[in-house]
Formats: sequence, structure tokens, C-alpha cells
Amino acid sequence: MEKLEAAMAKARERRKAVLREAAAPSRKTSVAVPVRSGQPVDWSTVPVVPFVAARARRFRIGALLGGRDATPYDLLRSRALRLMKENAWTRLAITSPEAACGKSTIALNLALSLARQKDMRVMLFDFDFRRPNLHKIVAHEPAHSMHEVLKGDVPFFDVAARITDNLVVGLNAGPGSNPAELFQSERFREILEAIQRDWQPDVMIFDTPPMMAADDHVNLMGQVDCALLVVAAEMSKLSNVDFCEKELGQLTNVLGIVLNKCRYPDDAAGYGYYDYYE
Repeated sequence: MEKLEAAMAKARERRKAVLREAAAPSRKTSVAVPVRSGQPVDWSTVPVVPFVAARARRFRIGALLGGRDATPYDLLRSRALRLMKENAWTRLAITSPEAACGKSTIALNLALSLARQKDMRVMLFDFDFRRPNLHKIVAHEPAHSMHEVLKGDVPFFDVAARITDNLVVGLNAGPGSNPAELFQSERFREILEAIQRDWQPDVMIFDTPPMMAADDHVNLMGQVDCALLVVAAEMSKLSNVDFCEKELGQLTNVLGIVLNKCRYPDDAAGYGYYDYYE
């Protein structure tokens, strides 16, 4: 009888211990980075990436140099900015029907043109995770990538770099996996909104994947206010341009189409779109 009572008492103690363990707060901690700091970011604390004139000339980044070479981008800036202000848009995606249309160069030139207006704060992101290119043009390979930021693995400040006082870029050290699924996630939307709240830019520009290459744009375009479609003269097929323009119009607001790589610029007008930089 004593043995039976001892066994029952032992069983009760075990049961109480299990209940206490279940009721206690979990000791496991999440590795996810908080989506926002809660305080506006001081842009002057962001590391500066030098972008010298020689490299700008090599990669056809005329907007950095100003003058005649910057004219087409300044014109694009003025028209895009007018429409964006009229509609209270802040997020602009830049895409193309296929690869090698020069969308990354257009994106960087437009960002630099906007940043020459000192009262504006501009952010440029490389969201072409399958074939990131902006870090090659800028000659800056960050320790972490934007796709890591959007997954919640690292804070954006660890990736951010400044080209000018009022232009911050978010680049990639290399390709990222499963971008279509990433753009579809709720985490992506939360982090993007948090970056906008904390950094408070006037304009956010996104270099996005070519539309004919994958389905990344289907979910990504739902998170921007408008988009520019960059097509390459003598390369982009008219059927692809027509298809992409219509699909883009179903996903977001089409700001316009930019004709790139034109070999016959209208010099009489005083400006012309640049040739391909490679």
C-alpha cells in the first residue's frame, strides 16, 4: 500500500512539473530582425560609397556629371515627378520586357537626376534578385544583400549606402533564391513599409526583373505606385512590348515607356538617349 501511494505521489509531481513547463514562457528567441526601429533614420550616418566621374563615364551614368549628358534623364525626371506628385505616388518600379535593355542604368541615372534636387530624398533598390547588376555599376558589394533584408535576416541599415547626401541605395552581394515567393510574402510587405516609415524618402525607385524572364513582377508590382517600361531599340520585339505594357497596366499604373539604345538620337533637340554601356 505504501509503495502504491508513493508511486501515485510521484506521478502527481511529474504531472505538475509538465504543467509548469507548458505554462512557462518559451526560452527560444526569434532570429528575425524587427521590421522597424521606431525612430527616423539620420541619413548622414549612412556609409558613403564614392562614385567617381571616370566610372560614371564608363557606364554611361550621365546624370552624375550633369550638363548635356544629363539632359534626357532630367527630362524623364521632370515628367515622372510631375505625374507622381499629382497622384501622391512615391514608389516607382523600372522594368523591361527582356534582359539587357539597360533598365538598371536608367534606374541609377533617374535616381541621380532626382537627387540633384537637394530638397528631395531618394532611395534606389536592386530588386532584380536573379541577376543583380547595380552593385557592378556602382562598384560596391555590400556585406549583405537586399534579399536578406526582405527576408528579415538583417536590418536594412547593414546594407544601405549613400552615393550622394540625399541618395541611398540598397544593393546585393549576389543572387537571391526564390524571389517570386519572397515578393508574395507578408514579411516582404511589412519590411518595405517599415523602410519607408523609418527612412522617409520622397521617392523610392526599384530596379525590378524583366517581365518575360519570370513571374517575379506579378506580386512585386502590387507593392509599387507606378512603373516605367524600358525597351531597347532594334532588340525588343513589338509583340513583347505590347504584351508587357498591357500586363503592367493590370498590375500597377504605367508611367510611360522609355526607348533605350537608340543609335540615331535627335541632336537637333539638344539631347539623345544614351547607347548601351557595354
